[in-house]
Amino acid sequence: METIWFWLVAIMIVAYVVFDGFDLGTGALYLLIARSEAERRAVIRTIGPVWDGNEVWLLAGGGTLYFAFPLLYASAFSGFYLPLCIVLWLLILRGIGIEFRSHVDSGVWRTLFDGFFAFSSTLLIIFYGAALANVVRGVPLDENHVFFEPLWTNFRTGGNTGILDWYTVIAGVLALVALMVHGATWVALKTEGELHERACTLARRVLPVLIVLTAAGIPLTAVARPGTLDNYSAHAPLYVIPLAVAVSLVCIWWFVHHGKERAAFLSSCAYLALMLVGAVTALFPVVLPSSFGPANNITIYNAATGEYAMRVGFIWWALGMCLALGYFIFLYRMFRGKVQLGGEGY
Repeated sequence: METIWFWLVAIMIVAYVVFDGFDLGTGALYLLIARSEAERRAVIRTIGPVWDGNEVWLLAGGGTLYFAFPLLYASAFSGFYLPLCIVLWLLILRGIGIEFRSHVDSGVWRTLFDGFFAFSSTLLIIFYGAALANVVRGVPLDENHVFFEPLWTNFRTGGNTGILDWYTVIAGVLALVALMVHGATWVALKTEGELHERACTLARRVLPVLIVLTAAGIPLTAVARPGTLDNYSAHAPLYVIPLAVAVSLVCIWWFVHHGKERAAFLSSCAYLALMLVGAVTALFPVVLPSSFGPANNITIYNAATGEYAMRVGFIWWALGMCLALGYFIFLYRMFRGKVQLGGEGY
């Protein structure tokens, strides 16, 4: 059951990154592609009906993590106290930016909250990328599975690490570039005219940077955390995952350059999902490695809740996910199609 719950948590994280990823990416490129008030309203409307629903996956993933691996939840949420507080404020600021911008008919008011939306979305992506890199690299867990990380220490990847070092900063930039491409393909899918063309142009220009950073990711991760490829070396068929990542990048490139917006967006979804699956496959069965050595690692075996709770919880989890999936299918079908530059709806 531990392995099943490990992959259930991983699936929910993947769902959050794929769904809320295009919301965040849209926010990061918002001020780059939307020139007029009408265009900004159109960009907001591409995510307006779904952005808060997409964040349900974050809450559900956190709740599932708390239920299945309480030791991991307790250790990570106390050790990452500072970045979690920053992320909480950024989530609040992002929601305010989306919801409040149209409450007052003033250019200054709208510009202020547009800035909140773009700024918070960009920083959220960077912090999420750095957070994932912290998990991959390892944190200074002691023998009691307790740690605390400051924002930075010496920018090295071993010993008493900080949240930010050379590896996590690169990962944050990679996350930003990846979600900007993801957001650009979403905006291109949902809009028409000049706004559509600018979204496609931005995706084409940023995509080479994403390819370079992705290609550099494996060797850099191997330097930051020796033994990253041990699972792949032990099970050679797993190398199909990085191969599939490369194929997904080629597909994004091809579809963006040939005007296939839906295929480009779905390829971007596949890229994000495969990157995350590759990371958790490299970690398994460790869920939080220690930078002081493997003896202090938190694994799915020493972090899991009781066997009975896992079996009963799986039934309720399945029922809840059926409801959530039904809601998401209904929501996305209701708001399918392209938004109009003028007016209020689709």
